[in-house]
Amino acid sequence: MAYFDFTSFEVSFQQYVKYVLGKPLDEATKNDQLNAVCYAVGKYLMDIHFDTRKRYEKNKAKQVYYLSLEFLIGRLLSNNLLNLGIFDSCARYLKKQGIDLETLVEEEQDPALGNGGLGRLAACFLDSLASLDMPGYGYGINYDYGLFRQTIVNGYQQERPDYWPNRSSPWLIRRSEEKYVLPIYGKIEERQDKNGHYKPMWTRKKLFIGRPHDIMIAGHRGRTVNRLRLFSAAASKDFDIDIFNDGDYIKAVSRKIQSESVTKILYPSDSKETGKELRFIQEYFLVACAIRDIIRKFEKQHSDFSRFHDHVAIQLNDTHPALAVAELMRILVDEKKLVWETAWDVTVKTLAFTNHTLLPEALETWSVYILNRVVPRHLQIIFEINQRFIARVKERFGQDNHEMIAKMSIIQEGDEQKVRMANLAIIGSHSVNGVAKIHSELVKKQLVPEFYSMWPEKFNNKTNGVTPRRWIVACNPELAKLITDAIGRRWIADLDLIWELEAFQNDPGFLERYRAVKQANKQVLADYIQHTVSETVDPMSIFDVQAKRIHEYKRQLLNILHIIHLYLTVKDDKKDIGPPRTFIFSGKAAPGYHTAKLIIKLIHNVAHAVNTDPAVNRQLKVIFLPDYRVSLAERLIPAADVSEQISTAGMEASGTGNMKFAMNGALTIGTLDGANIEILEQVGEENMYIFGLPWMKWRHCVPTTSPSNILKKTTGSNGSFTPCGPTGSACRTGYFPFPVQHSHVSGRFISEFCRFQPLCLGSLKPLPKIFSSLTNGVPALMNTARTGFFFQRSYHQSLMPMRSGGIRPRSRKKISGDKLRMSGDV
Repeated sequence: MAYFDFTSFEVSFQQYVKYVLGKPLDEATKNDQLNAVCYAVGKYLMDIHFDTRKRYEKNKAKQVYYLSLEFLIGRLLSNNLLNLGIFDSCARYLKKQGIDLETLVEEEQDPALGNGGLGRLAACFLDSLASLDMPGYGYGINYDYGLFRQTIVNGYQQERPDYWPNRSSPWLIRRSEEKYVLPIYGKIEERQDKNGHYKPMWTRKKLFIGRPHDIMIAGHRGRTVNRLRLFSAAASKDFDIDIFNDGDYIKAVSRKIQSESVTKILYPSDSKETGKELRFIQEYFLVACAIRDIIRKFEKQHSDFSRFHDHVAIQLNDTHPALAVAELMRILVDEKKLVWETAWDVTVKTLAFTNHTLLPEALETWSVYILNRVVPRHLQIIFEINQRFIARVKERFGQDNHEMIAKMSIIQEGDEQKVRMANLAIIGSHSVNGVAKIHSELVKKQLVPEFYSMWPEKFNNKTNGVTPRRWIVACNPELAKLITDAIGRRWIADLDLIWELEAFQNDPGFLERYRAVKQANKQVLADYIQHTVSETVDPMSIFDVQAKRIHEYKRQLLNILHIIHLYLTVKDDKKDIGPPRTFIFSGKAAPGYHTAKLIIKLIHNVAHAVNTDPAVNRQLKVIFLPDYRVSLAERLIPAADVSEQISTAGMEASGTGNMKFAMNGALTIGTLDGANIEILEQVGEENMYIFGLPWMKWRHCVPTTSPSNILKKTTGSNGSFTPCGPTGSACRTGYFPFPVQHSHVSGRFISEFCRFQPLCLGSLKPLPKIFSSLTNGVPALMNTARTGFFFQRSYHQSLMPMRSGGIRPRSRKKISGDKLRMSGDV
């Protein structure tokens, strides 16, 4: 948006403070000013959104819908201003009014709509759809509370409610005139119509309401504004009023509260049966609201549901929305009266599925009992889908191939029948993809090889990507300015063009400015660390960052073991470990994940020992920054010198933090896992540091030594351990007491300790190379210049017609860059 109407902005700003808040301007608080600015910017977004909708309707563009239980969108003010192209203009205008825009940006809270990578990639995907001028929409849940807000007490994680003011958010548009009435519970009565056809009746069902709310999503240059639609649950007056009239007011109110609890919190605990049911209802609620909204939009321009897939594409972000297979079939068969075969063909051609994990515990299964209780008609449809599918399996692999049938069936038999949501999603979709090259291969060869052998054409790879608007322009504006001064602005829309920075690798003046940007970001982070956790860190030290969810396979434990080794090397062996290093951790452990919580405690114990030891703390510092979120990531990533991406090979689907760190000039220490492999292909071995065995090798490795021989448990009955010395020959006592059970280091995670010795106790050959690289700046620059690959890539040829017809694709010198990767952090 080249033109910014100051007069209109001022009028909107003043009207909001005066007439919405009911205050004179001189009494407006910082939060009032933030809301007023958001309101004024929101008017621009809405005007562009209206124009965008008209363009889509005029050109009858195919629509893509992205269903995700999480959208970790982060703060919106700065992102919207940058994408509209009015950040500097708005800052200058507000400055004349005595208002600092940067202060207002810091005032905004992160919307509590997601937890981690799954939600962040969904948010980036919407940004890229709009930037590509494509008609793409997100569907999610309008949670009142996120997973939790993390605080640290005596080194232990404690969870606090993560509330965001969604009821007063200036970005959230309440569509009070729209609602969807959803059936739930009840029974199915088997009946026939007058022609003798099966016509099931869903009886004694209860109803609850889905009310939509919209957040506008601006694309780069402000030409397209799409929408993220979030649904809040409400009770249906139809069944509450009957209870009320019977005189049971308390019961009526409790029913209302129960209905509205569906969207209260992200991922309610499923440790009890009631929690499991509520969590399943959340997934049904999202799917049912989204499918009904999609069909409502479809019917505005079309009536032939046998061609539904020609106008609609639906992407399932992980297994959470897999029930869309059954819901779409239910509507097509029960309500739109399509014959089963036609409805199934339409469903498969409409839906596509992104797998995000190889971990068995993350592959959802739901009890048949819960489905029969909550959505009995959907369970009928799932059994019918499965029966027809198994008949095809028998035709393909033989009637007596019971092992194949058992693995491919949607229904998992056993003491309790369960519905495998991944199997349902694969069977009901025309495309199944992983999110990195190695992950997609493991999906085919390890996770679901039986499905791959039946439908090899379904399976494909879409390596994740990230949006440079958020992860360079917004979070690292000085780096963005340096790049733009060097190669122009086109890279913001087409990150592949950032390769032109390679021409400056021999330019001392440019390299000095590049290093100065990093140093300034480190100073900002050092100030934040002092303010947040009251620790003083040296901004001239190497900032070594591991920021991600705390999990055994992500191996924060390996990192802290290395730090213990470095500590003992300095303190006891009096050896030089090179330049001073500040290790920074950040991430949340799931509330019920005891081992992950113990790892957080260990990090804090080690941090206390290191940071308070005058013999060591000038060489080493250990910091844990609590409550990892988008806004914290925006501080950490630009300041990192080293990015720790050390997951157990073959267990990280892709990762996107690795890409964000690399494009901001951090050097990666990592394993051959996830998208690390593609980063290595892009930036080269000389600009990244890989250790450990690839997945195919380490999974066959049998350790020759017990973890206990490495850790050398030496103290009493409480199970604490003290680490061995650098040579492994002698054990020290008194350092870092920490309870460790043998199970922590057993099973598939034993490779962590197999690799601890060669990585930490052997010669640390990569480290001098890293230190020299940080000094000359060239490898860091190469990481920035060669990460254009992790912008958008084409997902499927069928998506290309969705480009909004009124805007022609931008011309390019080469085929790459500004295209869409449907399943990933685009």
